[in-house]
Amino acid sequence: MALKITSRFRRLLQRPGSIDLGPYERLSQLVLEAEESVEPLTDEELTESVSELRTTGGLHEDEQIEFLALARDAARRTLGESAFDGQIVGALAMLQGRVVEMATGEGKTLAGAFAAAGYAVGGRKVHVLAVNDYLARRDAEWMAPVYELLGVTVSHVGQASTPEERRTAYQAEVCYVPVSEVGFDVLRDRLVNDVSERVTTEPDVALVDEADSVLIDEARVPLVLAGATRTEELDDDVVQIVRTLRAGVDYEIDGDGRTVALTDRGTDKVEKAFGERIAVPEADATEDVADASDDVDETDADAEDKDAEDKVEVEAAPPSVNLYDDENLDRLTQINVALHAEVLLRKDVDYLVRDGKVSLINNNRGRIAKLQRWPDGLQAAVEAKEAVPVSDSGEILDSITVQALIKGYKSLCGMTGTAVVVGESLQEFYDVEVAVVPPNKPNVRKDDIDRLYLTVEQKNVALVEHIAEVHETGRPILIGTHSVEESEQLSDRLEAAEIPHVVLNAKNDAEEAAIIAEAGVPGTVTVSTQMAGRGTDIRLGGKDETHDKDKAIELGGLYVIGTGLHASRRLDDQLRGRAGRQGDPGGSLFFASLGDELVVRYSVSSGLRPHPDKAGRLTDRKSIGMLDHAQRVADGANAELHRTTWQYHRLTGQQRSILLATREEVLTEDLAATELSERVKEKYDELVEEHGEDKVKDAARRIALHHLDRRWTDHLAYLADLREGIHLRSLAGGIVHMKPIDEFNKSAIASFDTLIADAWKDAAETFAEASITDAGLDEAASGVPRPTATWTYLVNDNPFGTEADRILGRLRNAIRPQSGAEAEEILPEKFDEDELPEELRDVDDADLPEELREADDSDDEDDVKDSKK
Repeated sequence: MALKITSRFRRLLQRPGSIDLGPYERLSQLVLEAEESVEPLTDEELTESVSELRTTGGLHEDEQIEFLALARDAARRTLGESAFDGQIVGALAMLQGRVVEMATGEGKTLAGAFAAAGYAVGGRKVHVLAVNDYLARRDAEWMAPVYELLGVTVSHVGQASTPEERRTAYQAEVCYVPVSEVGFDVLRDRLVNDVSERVTTEPDVALVDEADSVLIDEARVPLVLAGATRTEELDDDVVQIVRTLRAGVDYEIDGDGRTVALTDRGTDKVEKAFGERIAVPEADATEDVADASDDVDETDADAEDKDAEDKVEVEAAPPSVNLYDDENLDRLTQINVALHAEVLLRKDVDYLVRDGKVSLINNNRGRIAKLQRWPDGLQAAVEAKEAVPVSDSGEILDSITVQALIKGYKSLCGMTGTAVVVGESLQEFYDVEVAVVPPNKPNVRKDDIDRLYLTVEQKNVALVEHIAEVHETGRPILIGTHSVEESEQLSDRLEAAEIPHVVLNAKNDAEEAAIIAEAGVPGTVTVSTQMAGRGTDIRLGGKDETHDKDKAIELGGLYVIGTGLHASRRLDDQLRGRAGRQGDPGGSLFFASLGDELVVRYSVSSGLRPHPDKAGRLTDRKSIGMLDHAQRVADGANAELHRTTWQYHRLTGQQRSILLATREEVLTEDLAATELSERVKEKYDELVEEHGEDKVKDAARRIALHHLDRRWTDHLAYLADLREGIHLRSLAGGIVHMKPIDEFNKSAIASFDTLIADAWKDAAETFAEASITDAGLDEAASGVPRPTATWTYLVNDNPFGTEADRILGRLRNAIRPQSGAEAEEILPEKFDEDELPEELRDVDDADLPEELREADDSDDEDDVKDSKK
C-alpha cells in the first residue's frame, strides 16, 4: 500500500519513481490461475502450446497471460524453480517496455528470460545486453533449458567469438551479448565491402541487464573502431625529462585532478633540458674537438688556465628551444601526454601491468577493460612509463555511444537492482519508465549510519579494528573497495592483524564467481574491488547453502563493509544489496574520511570546523552532511558529462545516418556504377569491354566505399580537434554569450555539407587511374588499401580536458576553499588575475555564469558568506 501511495504521489509531482504496478499485479494473478491448466501437459504438449501462440505482431494481454503460465511451468520443470509473483510482474512490465527494479536475489535473470522469450514468441528478435562476457554466457547457458522447452532459440556472444560464431549467434531469437560487443559488431558491419561480411541483424528489442550500469554509467564512454597506422613511441628523452619535474613547482594539477599543466618554470626547465640534449650530439660530431678534450690534464689547473685562450672551446651554450614553435609542437604534445601519464594515471588504480601489457581498469566495475585503451598517444605514454612494448596506434574509423546504439533498437526494456535513483536520466535519455517490484520477502537488512573520520589513516585504522571485532564473532564479511591498489593495501593490513581473508579484484577476475559465491560462509572475510562479482548470488552458507547456514543466520547474516562512499549513492546501494537477499538477515556499514577522493574533489568545506574524538571520528551534523553533498555534486557532474557527451555526439550520429544511407545504396545496389559511369564514362566503358561489367561494378563499389569511409574518418578527426578547442572559441566571443555546442554544431555542419560530394569526386579520380584486371581491383596499386589491422576499444571522452577547462577549474578553486581535511586553516587560494581571459577579470561572483557560481546548500547564513570568500 505504501508503495502505491508513494508511486501516485510521485506521478502527481511529475517526478520519476515507480509506475503503478496494480495492472501487472492483477495480470500476475491471472497467470497463476492459468497455470493450473498447464500442469497436466507433457513437455511436447507445452512446447506445442507455445508454438500455437506464435505471431508476428507481438503478444496481446490475454496471450501474455497464457504464455507466462506456460513459461512459469517450464522453469519449474527444467530448473526446479517456481517463479515468484514479483518475477511475473517484472516480466509483464518488461514486455511493456519498462525498466524493472528488483532487489538482489529476487530472480531478475529468470524474469528477464520470461520477457525475452515472450518477445520472441511475439515475432521479435531480442538482444539481452549484459555488462560482461561472463554474465552473458552464464545466463544464456543457465536459461537454455527454459528456452528450449518453450521452443525459443538462444545463443550468446563473447570477446573470443569468431565472426562466423557471431553471425550464427545473432540469428537466434534471443542472443545474450555484452553491450560493448554488439556495439563493436555494429561498427565493423558499417565498414564491410560486401554484405556477406556482416554479422549482426537489424536491431529490434534490447533487454538490458544491469540497466543502470549499461544505460547510465557505460553511456559516457564511446565505443571506437580503429585502423592501424603506425607505432606511437615516445622519445626516451621525453620520459626522462618528465620524471625530473616537481609537483607545485614545474607543473600544477587542477582542483578536480583531471588535468595537469606545466608552469612557466616547468616550461623553462623542459626547454633547457631539450637544448642540452641537442647540444650533446653536436659536440660529439666534431671528432678533433673530442680528442683534444680527452688530452686535457685535469690536474694541471695552472697550465689549463694559462693555455685557456688557445684551447678550442668544447662546451658551447645549449641552443635555445621554444616548445611553442611550430616545429616543436609534436614534442610539446609528447611532453603533455607523458606528464599526464606520469602524474595522473596510477598503477593498480587506473591500470594494471600484467603479461608485459598495460591493461586498463573499468572504474564502474573494478574489472579489467580488455578492449579499452587511451587515445591521443596517452596509451603509448603509459606503456613508456611502465617500460613495456608500445602497441600500435591508429586512426578512428568510426565510433558510437552506448546511448546511440540503444536508441537504434525499436523497443527497450531492462532490469536492475537500482533504477529509481536514475529514473530522471532514464526518462531524459531513453524515454523509459521505471517499475519497482517489491521483494518476495521483506528486506530485514540493517544499514548502519556512515562512519566519518578526519583523515584516511584514522579511517583505515578504525576499519581494520571493526573488521577484526566482527570477524571474532564468525559473521561472514564482504568488504567493498574502490580500486585494486586499495584492496591490496587493505589485504596487507588484514594480514598484519592476522585476519584470514580472500581478495577479489581485477587481477583475479576469472575466479570472481567462485570466490564471491562463498562470501556467505561463516568466518569468511572477502575483499572485493568495486562491484566485482555482481550478478552472482551470495547465499548464506555458501553456494549450496550447506556450510553452517543456520549459524550465518544466527550471527546476523552477511555483513557488507564499504571502505569509502562511491560517487553515487546508487553504487553504495548496489554494494549494500549484496546482503539481505530473499528476506535473509544482513547488515551494512560504510567508512569515509574528509581525505577521501570523493570529499576532496566534490565537497565545499567552507565554514567547517571539525572536532573529532580521540580516534578521529566526526559525528557533528555539518561534517556528516558533507558526504551527502559530495555525492550529490558528483552525481550531478556525471549526469552533466553524460548529457554533454550526448550533445556532442547527437549531430555526429545524424550525419553518420546520412552517410550510411548512401553507403548502403553503394553496398547493396549499383549506385557506384551509375555515378562513376557518368563521371568517367570513357574509362568505365573501356574497362567493361576489357574485363566485363561485373568486375567493373565490383571495382566501382570498392572504390566508392573506400572514399566514403576515408572522408568520414577525416571528418571524425576534424570533429575531435574541433571539440578540443571549441571552448576557446567561446571564450574569444565572450563566454556568457556563446555556447560551445552551438559553435561546434555550426562548424560540424559546414564540414559535412560537401562530404559525400567530395567522396564522389575522389572516387572518380581514383577510378580514372585504377588498376583493374580480370582478377578485379588491385586495391593497393589503385591507392585504396584497407587497414592492415583493425581493433575496437572504449575511450574516455576528452581525457585531457581543454585549456578553457583548466582556466575555469582554477577560477573555481580560487572561489572555493580547500578540502575539509585541512579545515582548521582554510585560506582562499591566491589567484593571478592576469591568467584569466579578459572577459572573466573583475567579475563579481553574482555576475559569473551559472556554471561557475559556488553552490551552497547550508542553512546557515554564515556558511553562505564563507562560501563566497
